[in-house]
Amino acid sequence: MGSFEAEWAASRAVGQQPVAMRLNRADDGPVGGSAGDQNLSSNAAGKSTAANDIETDFEPNTKKAGDWAKEATGTAAKAFDGWATAAGLTKAEETWGKQVKALMGRLAGEKSALRGTNSLFIRNDQGVGDELARQSRLHQLSQQPHN
Repeated sequence: MGSFEAEWAASRAVGQQPVAMRLNRADDGPVGGSAGDQNLSSNAAGKSTAANDIETDFEPNTKKAGDWAKEATGTAAKAFDGWATAAGLTKAEETWGKQVKALMGRLAGEKSALRGTNSLFIRNDQGVGDELARQSRLHQLSQQPHN
């Protein structure tokens, strides 16, 4: 028993020590000192292509697969009518239907986000540019009337 109390007392003593922090230098970027790619960029064409792929490929094919599974499971459930298997298949079909609906919603959300991001970047860039221009001494001088 004595060893637990000694260990507990030592832990409490460490916990009561004053804590301090000291910064010796500025951050050099990511761990390892490598700056890496620090440019923020956006690929408008890539986002547009991805959104179009969702609309023309993923959404219709996901719906088609969901409808096929619903039909096949419904047919199987009818074949097992009166058996516990039919109830299990019906429950599986309901769960599958909910999952397909959730996936369709997710695809629609991703498509919308991809299309909306392009205009968000443009508006953000314009806002930052306007703010920097207002703070610029050169901009202020260029706005003064010339005599």
